[in-house]
Order: sequence, then structure tokens, then C-alpha cells
Amino acid sequence: MEDTRGKVRSQYGAKAREELAALEAAGAVLAGNAYSSVLLVKGEPGPAERSGGPLLSGPDGTALRSALAALGYAPEDWCAAAAWDRTGAAVTAGLMNLVVSTLSPLTVVVLDEAACAAVRDALAADLVGLASIEEAMLSPGWPVHTRGMRVMALGGFEAALDDPGRKRVMWERLKQLPPLDQPF
Repeated sequence: MEDTRGKVRSQYGAKAREELAALEAAGAVLAGNAYSSVLLVKGEPGPAERSGGPLLSGPDGTALRSALAALGYAPEDWCAAAAWDRTGAAVTAGLMNLVVSTLSPLTVVVLDEAACAAVRDALAADLVGLASIEEAMLSPGWPVHTRGMRVMALGGFEAALDDPGRKRVMWERLKQLPPLDQPF
């Protein structure tokens, strides 16, 4: 019995490695723990990324990890995807769709307008049928439920870090996304 479980685990691990390798081969820029419950999508590289650092390695990443921890997420329970590819070009809707589908998060947090455009393009077929224009356009602060996940645009997270009032707005928006109960 134990040998069967070990074999199944090994097969799942190999499948996950293949899927992540396919994303990287397609040009996706990722960071964090793949297959986490939270996917953070960043649209514009900040100073840390422009200096060659990994995605969300600057103050915005530190603030986001602190916010997630304050909400009750485990410290390792996040993954990040860039709305630009390895060459620095904007990701296609197809690649962003592949990233979201492959990582299959419970919650997607869209950090800025460029990320919002990429996610909106990737999920366009699903968003068009939503009840309100705010949801369909992924307006900042509106939690959207689609494809079995929550999606929320924050509307300029990194830029808000320098303004206490805007920073408070970001925190209020993030508080709408507490960890979901386990499905078992």
C-alpha cells in the first residue's frame, strides 16, 4: 500500500514539475510557492525587479507577505506571476490564462492596472457574463468569483505604499480576501 502511495506522489510531483517547466518555457515569470492558494499578479516591474531581483523581492513583496500573514495565510502560501514575460514584453492573454489555469489558485490578487489588463484579457470569456460592469472590468476593490476562484484588483499596490491613506485602502481591500476554509 505504501509503495502505491509513494508512486502516486512521485507521479504528481513529476506532473507538477512538467507543468511549471512548460510555463517557464513559454516565458512566464514566476516567484514563490507554485500551487499556493494565493496568486499575486504584478503588472509593472518595480525598482527591485528592474535591478535584477526576483518578482516581488522589494518593499511591495514584503508588504504583501505581511498582509497575507496578518489575514491568516501561511507564510509560504503565495505565488506571484508577472504580467511581462522573460523578454520584458507584455504577456499574451493565452500565457496569462495558462498561468492561472495551471497554478489553479483559490484567490488571485491583481496588484496594478497593467496586471489587471492582463488578467482581464485572460479571463474575458468568463468576466463578460458577470452581473455588474465593476465585476466584469475587475474594478479595484470589487471581489469577483469566477472559475472557482476569487479575483480582486487592488489598483496600484506598490504606488500606495508611500501614501498612508492609499495604503489603508489597500489593506481594506485585502481584508475582503481572508483564507478560505479547507475543502475537507
